[in-house]
Amino acid sequence: MSAKAGARKGERVPAASLPVARIVVDVPLAHLDRPFDYSVPSELDAVAVVGCRVRVRFAGQLVDGYLLERVASSDYGKKLAFIEKVVSPEPVLSPEIAALARTIADRYAGGMIDVLRLAIPPRHARAEAAAPGEPAPLPRVPAWVPSHSRAVSGGGAALVGGVESGGDQPGGVEFAGAKTGEVAEAPSASLIAPSAAPAASSGGPATSPDAHSAASPADAQPPASTLGPSDTSTAPSAAPDPPPPGRSQLPAVPADAWSRYPRGLSYLEALRSGRPAHAVWQALPSEDWPARLAEAAAAVASTGRGVVIVVPDHRDSARVAEACGALIEGVVTLSADLGPSERYKRWLAVRRGIARVVIGTRATAFAPVVDPGLLVVWDDGDDLHVEPRSPYPNVRDVLVQRAHMNGAALLIGGFARTAEAQLLVETGWAHEIVASRDTLRAVAPRVVSVGDNEWQDVKDSAARTARLPSIAFDAARFALSDSPVLIQVPRRGYVPALACGQCRGPARCRRCAGPLALPGGMEDGLPKPAYCRWCAATEAGFRCPTCGSRRLRGQIIGARRTAEELGRAFPGFAVRTSGADEVLTKVPGKPALVVATPGAEPVAEGGYGAVLLLDGWALLGRADLRASEETLRRWMTAAGLVRPGNGRVVVIADSSLTPVQALVRWDPVWHAATELAARTELGFPPAVRMATVDGSPDAVNALLDELRLPSSGEILGPVPLNDDETKERALVRVARSEGRQLAAVLAEAQAVRTARKEQDLVRIKLDPLEVL
Repeated sequence: MSAKAGARKGERVPAASLPVARIVVDVPLAHLDRPFDYSVPSELDAVAVVGCRVRVRFAGQLVDGYLLERVASSDYGKKLAFIEKVVSPEPVLSPEIAALARTIADRYAGGMIDVLRLAIPPRHARAEAAAPGEPAPLPRVPAWVPSHSRAVSGGGAALVGGVESGGDQPGGVEFAGAKTGEVAEAPSASLIAPSAAPAASSGGPATSPDAHSAASPADAQPPASTLGPSDTSTAPSAAPDPPPPGRSQLPAVPADAWSRYPRGLSYLEALRSGRPAHAVWQALPSEDWPARLAEAAAAVASTGRGVVIVVPDHRDSARVAEACGALIEGVVTLSADLGPSERYKRWLAVRRGIARVVIGTRATAFAPVVDPGLLVVWDDGDDLHVEPRSPYPNVRDVLVQRAHMNGAALLIGGFARTAEAQLLVETGWAHEIVASRDTLRAVAPRVVSVGDNEWQDVKDSAARTARLPSIAFDAARFALSDSPVLIQVPRRGYVPALACGQCRGPARCRRCAGPLALPGGMEDGLPKPAYCRWCAATEAGFRCPTCGSRRLRGQIIGARRTAEELGRAFPGFAVRTSGADEVLTKVPGKPALVVATPGAEPVAEGGYGAVLLLDGWALLGRADLRASEETLRRWMTAAGLVRPGNGRVVVIADSSLTPVQALVRWDPVWHAATELAARTELGFPPAVRMATVDGSPDAVNALLDELRLPSSGEILGPVPLNDDETKERALVRVARSEGRQLAAVLAEAQAVRTARKEQDLVRIKLDPLEVL
């Protein structure tokens, strides 16, 4: 007699087939970061599918969770609790995303449920109940993608990369051409890794598979076989064949778009052939990079595989979506400003395989596209690519791990290059797509820095100290004859920092000692008085406590004050601002002055005639490990908007500085290699794995005392955090080959603290952007 037949009325009985469900519960405690076994009741047998949302009773409370796997038995040894409810039979958690979430959680010493919270949007019942649409037709194979035989005959031998030790970079893969070596096997796409703890009684968290090689990053060299300069074949001159049935006609694409890069067309051929090609692309100045990404996406989508493109903000997302929409049907954009219903509806279209190409910001890195063939991140150095919520993953690292696990191609693009991307190139895991110097000279703007030549001092003796010397005025006047001019200002506001007019000491609020600033504007016919940026109190009667002076002077000039000064210097020209209050997307190609803060620069029709980069000292003088790299990235992002060929860029900074030299020569590769070498010598990321440990002094010291670090482990600090005596920060670093062990040790320490119910919180970040 079956269990169901022998049960009393109203008694729940387990399902007849695979009655045990392994569930990750939404309880963000480190010591509970593992799947738990529950019994599947017979009445929920049909709807309790792998990947669905469920509600279970945990520690006496009903909590949400995701069903990872159904198995025949449990090792728990006691009676299992039943699943209380299946919230929806929709399998929102795919096996690939579940495995990726586990990998990312282990890499960043976090919890799997925290990663899933980033990957899966909240449910919206109405959007889920709507009838799904039809999958978009495959786009036509682009005519500008070379054939496989042409790519190989042009010198396109296979590229198989070396990797670093210990699992911090995945295994090598092919780039293009014939296979010349073994490709690392990707982990199996299962909801629970094979080595994961099967039940709640096991006591250990689930682990992700380790499929990494044992080569050292210091010893790994790029492979000898490379794509030579001869691999620059262009599109055939004959008219393209008509599209096959079920595919849409593609508009014409310039044949020389990707051929300007020696390895560009070979990379597209690798994408079309389904090879897991990994590349770091250095875009030329004035490059229409959204169109180039759309072309790469079309090459992959034409094979029926999925594409994920991650950009820093919604403005970039709109540009890429517009470019992709001209080539591909079924393009979906994901962003937070869509609203919960629309966002979930679009996310479901991706999950159900209706849309093959998805574009969006950092959460899009986890988009559940079916059979991903290409993963793209643009401008990987932008801090918007770092998730501000635990476990603080970086989009670049997420896509690197995902590309390895699924055998997908990866493209890291940008005008500048980070040290992390340079490490991928130097270890041979990825290969660079860079234009030749001759091609660069034909399109690069003329870049001039103050102090570049001695004749500047003869012509304008105040050039070294002026905020906008005569050379910048001359460049702006010349460009304003037929085009707009972009002025990048590092700080927003009017005058965000004031100093005593006599002793030059910082002007402080008499109530809270906060910094004083000027808001700008008029009030009752008089300029508005200074105010405190901390407590917002006005300070109309300032008196310096050091010298007694009542005079104030601007220490830092913001974007609004700059716009006001430029309006007086260039009468008759419109002045537009783009910043925190209002970010412009596009501006007309008419003569005008556009003042923008970094990251808010709008695109001009036809490009800017000149770009002025002011107050370089404000960016370069920051006490930050990445100050030089970030400054160059912001400069190149702005300078990349200048019109090709005859545009001008003026940077107000000392020409002897490394980032200024890299900008003048437009050589971000040299700067990234120099930056990586310096960090390797000093022992900073990405040459090592490093974690920051923040919290109260007692909590930080207690956690550090319990750490069982690997042999190369080293602790720096702790020191007060941001001059706050109540908070401290310690740095923990290990050799990159032992990065996996560091993450495991830190996760174990956090688990011990949460199991003890420690009251003082400790925040742990691995590979953070800021270490100071």
